[in-house]
Amino acid sequence: MNTFLGACQNLGPDDVDADLVRASAITYLEGYLWDPPAAKQAFVRASEIAHAAGRRVALTLSDQFCVDRYRAEFLELIRNKTVDILFANQHELKSLYETSDFDSAVAALRNEDILGAVTVSEKGSLVVTRGETLAVPAYPIQKLVDTTGAGDLYAAGFLAGLSRDQDLKTCAQLGALAASEVIQHVGARPQRSLAAMASENGLGV
Repeated sequence: MNTFLGACQNLGPDDVDADLVRASAITYLEGYLWDPPAAKQAFVRASEIAHAAGRRVALTLSDQFCVDRYRAEFLELIRNKTVDILFANQHELKSLYETSDFDSAVAALRNEDILGAVTVSEKGSLVVTRGETLAVPAYPIQKLVDTTGAGDLYAAGFLAGLSRDQDLKTCAQLGALAASEVIQHVGARPQRSLAAMASENGLGV
């Protein structure tokens, strides 16, 4: 996977559509965009608008090397309530808390006042809050072809459920189902209707 941000490199606070953010149940921020200084300002602006409207903000850590570069700043986004929901894979989470022990990283996340969704490859995912940690298995697949987009599709499924007031286990199941579709073919876009898949698996949203 070769990340190319393209025109997004020029994203700034003036590009934030305030009406769109206010109308959105959850605004999703991409960690890769924490590199350009103007994009950082856009993140903060979007978060301010969302929270003023009673909405929530999610951040995905995106990449372990991204976390290595901006660990302190990402932790500050969590602790100053700029973001309410955190997506990470196991490697990104360990990098965030500078530990080689996954359980220690999960424990550290549990101490944050945030909703965390952490993917652990073929083992599924963990949903972490201060009150509980839910382990949700991955969906079985016929053949692993290409993992590009798996994290993004997991987040999409999870947030689809969360924005419709589904319980956290169902949200994680929706994320796992969406990820299972995209890793069975080349490319990061689904080739099947995710809504139809959810319905087929008793997870209609």
